Amino acid sequence: MTLSVNSCLEKKALQMKIENSGVKRKKAKSRDASHLEKKAAAAESGRLKIRSALDVDITGMDDEGYGIAAFNSQPLRIAGGMPGDRVTVIIDHVARRIVFGHVIKILTPSTRRSGRPPCRVSGHCLGCPLIRMKYREQLELKREMVRKELLKYSSLADVHLHPLLHPERKTHYRNTARLVIAGKHSDPYIGIYRRSSHDVFDLVDCPLHHPLVNRVIETVRKGIKKLKVPIYNPRSGMGLLRYLVVRISEAEGSAMAVFVTSRRSYNEIHHLGGFLMDELPEISVIVQNVNSSDGNVIMGNVDHFRTAKHHLTERIGEISLMISPRSFFQVNREGATLIYTKVSEMAKLTGVETVIDLYCGIGGIALTLAGAAAKVIGMEVVDSAVEDAIRNAALNRIGNCAFEAGDVSELLEELVESGARIDLAVLNPPRKGCDEAVLKHLATLSPGRIIYVSCSPATLAGDLSRLSCLGYLCREIQPVDMFPQTMHLESIALLERG
Repeated sequence: MTLSVNSCLEKKALQMKIENSGVKRKKAKSRDASHLEKKAAAAESGRLKIRSALDVDITGMDDEGYGIAAFNSQPLRIAGGMPGDRVTVIIDHVARRIVFGHVIKILTPSTRRSGRPPCRVSGHCLGCPLIRMKYREQLELKREMVRKELLKYSSLADVHLHPLLHPERKTHYRNTARLVIAGKHSDPYIGIYRRSSHDVFDLVDCPLHHPLVNRVIETVRKGIKKLKVPIYNPRSGMGLLRYLVVRISEAEGSAMAVFVTSRRSYNEIHHLGGFLMDELPEISVIVQNVNSSDGNVIMGNVDHFRTAKHHLTERIGEISLMISPRSFFQVNREGATLIYTKVSEMAKLTGVETVIDLYCGIGGIALTLAGAAAKVIGMEVVDSAVEDAIRNAALNRIGNCAFEAGDVSELLEELVESGARIDLAVLNPPRKGCDEAVLKHLATLSPGRIIYVSCSPATLAGDLSRLSCLGYLCREIQPVDMFPQTMHLESIALLERG
């Protein structure tokens, strides 16, 4: 009977939280409505000012998910706008060359809009700019994003661009959440910065998060209130809790909670961690990460573990991967499986090849290819990632993988000087792409094929063009919708020495 009563109380508390959020959104709508009176004045003056309102047509969408519009030849970027919409907007920021605003009313909806979006607060959160778009339209939009970048280079005109591969789950796929903690311990906000502002949007039951991630967030919220844990204020520099990072392993059905704090404070985090473990048996790792910097970097360099276990173990295909608090790992397990599988298909290994995996991270692709190769060498600049990769090789009992930490360009130069023979190279660089020296050293090694995995269509196209000048022709590109409802995607390009 006690469990039933507690359950009802928890549900009631959650409902009150949702209702309170609704009240705040209603107040925001009221404020927006008051700006409508300024719409005529803005149109008459021909000049845009912050908080002015106007009606515009959304003609396109940029690669950050802002709707593209114009007012008296002034470019506008509108959060919440969709190509084909006619909307009323409020201006948030005016710069010399561009103006930012957000939608407060849809006058004529685009035919691309979904009649039943999976999120009831997407118009206020704006964290997932495509969540109100029909999914088939999302796929076509992302394919056109890649095509647009390819068309900037004549050498890429004949590349075959496949339709997007996509995971079965379009929601509840995110296995990692990095969230800001704001407000007071009596009314904590755990969420994300709203677009074009430093206001924290409180997330309650986010449809993109894995359900266990959402449960961890709500339980942490309860713990902060009950234990009166002080929340960090960036203006005053006072308080303790700054961020919450949640990671889960779908293979284990377990979760990791990382409390990022402004200083080392054992007592508060010890009790908050204990409360979380008592409430959620799925919690297996609790960490305090200390970040005393003034910047926007979420995690610091020092971890203090509250639990004996220090990592989760996830499984992608046939490979098990240990995930530590600061490991890079794809936030969509199903999407990662699609990428690893496609890379293996493009590799066409026969068991005699030597493979290098550049920017290998914790070794997921390298270990996936190892079973069909003679030898795989992984290179990564982040020392902790290489340590994870070495542990992952041991975990999977794979002996033909070697991992090296250091600057990738310098490590490649050493391979060139040693006269090494490389049959296949896999590139998986950060968003900024590859340094020119990396591409030149790679071309000098002269592998027969290169597989390039990219999270940025713009830098992918630029690097493919540079590689064409170095003798490598791109044959095909397979885009993958790693992050449904958002503007982000991954692309896998196959190049051959021409």
